[in-house]
Amino acid sequence: MGTTAEGFLRPRFSRELTSDERAKLVRVCPSVAQDSPPDGRKLDPMWGPYISAETGYAGNKKLRHKAASGGALSGFLISLIKSRQVDGIIHVAADPVNPLANVTTVSTTISDIIGAAGSRYAPSSPLDILNTLRGGARRFAFVGKPCDVSALHALRQQDPEIARLVPVLVSFFCAGVPSLLGGQDILDRMSVDALDVARFQHRAEGWPGEAKATLRDRTQHTISYEESWGTLLSKRVQHRCKICADGSGVFADVVFADAWEADAKGYPSFEDRPGQSLVLCRTERGRSLVDEACASGQLKLAPYDLNTLAAVQPGQTRRRRVLLARLAALWVLGRPIPRYRGMGLWAMARRASLSDTVRNFGGMMRRVYKRSMKEEGSC
Repeated sequence: MGTTAEGFLRPRFSRELTSDERAKLVRVCPSVAQDSPPDGRKLDPMWGPYISAETGYAGNKKLRHKAASGGALSGFLISLIKSRQVDGIIHVAADPVNPLANVTTVSTTISDIIGAAGSRYAPSSPLDILNTLRGGARRFAFVGKPCDVSALHALRQQDPEIARLVPVLVSFFCAGVPSLLGGQDILDRMSVDALDVARFQHRAEGWPGEAKATLRDRTQHTISYEESWGTLLSKRVQHRCKICADGSGVFADVVFADAWEADAKGYPSFEDRPGQSLVLCRTERGRSLVDEACASGQLKLAPYDLNTLAAVQPGQTRRRRVLLARLAALWVLGRPIPRYRGMGLWAMARRASLSDTVRNFGGMMRRVYKRSMKEEGSC
């Protein structure tokens, strides 16, 4: 994988793929197709199939403050290691060479997990490490974006060794992958030189936490979450994420997210307060592992009414409602689109207003047209 001039990770091919390799990619890549059967589970048209919905936080108070969204994800991972359900955690952490970027890592201790805690709003490719872990008897939990988990879920169905190697799939709500240039935008807003940065946190201590740059001289610079994500990073999200049907990890065993509190109008409030995580168990295995984490004190959870989630996750809700209009625009222009089955696109499209549908259809057509003009001009 290599970083493009636009700040995104893309594959670099050392040779042409064989026909068998291309066919395998088609079978596992979520950009080609996704199929999510309910399999007898509760099926919410917005959030997909699930077993249970709860909110809570990590049992460790320091971890709750340090990690994103109340630290429930980190607390869950610690429980997996302590109970020896897995031997390690495949996930991403800050790149020690470039603090704005991510690297794939394997955590095998509690200190490893705590050290990597926190949101990383930058490109990542956590599946790049899988082949190096083949062989032996070790087992791993995988933590990744919904698209990463979708691909791994499909791969497990075709590759028995991968299925044995990675028995637990964990994801989180994703609003899209921002370019590395988004991180640079944050540093520019802070008036900080990237060469002076020793550590960069997209969401430092607290909830929602602030973007924080710690310099080599130990001085620190911060901007609010609302400014870093809402104003800067969200403008740098890649095109593919704008036509994603799965921002909530429907193929995972367990999914974590921010359980924002709403203001009087129902909109999420970003005032600093003790962190709260949403915990969605999508499989019976996930439910069993969460129960174990609660019993050990790593998680503190209470039931949650999923009907209230749409109001405090407006970005996810809005994208799902207008997705069909965006896909239709691409289809009209003759562009390839993913094949989605069981993802609730028609049900959500019926909840969109006519004005939102028309605006997103036209907006996608304009975006593609401008990109085509730019590409033609660079030839």
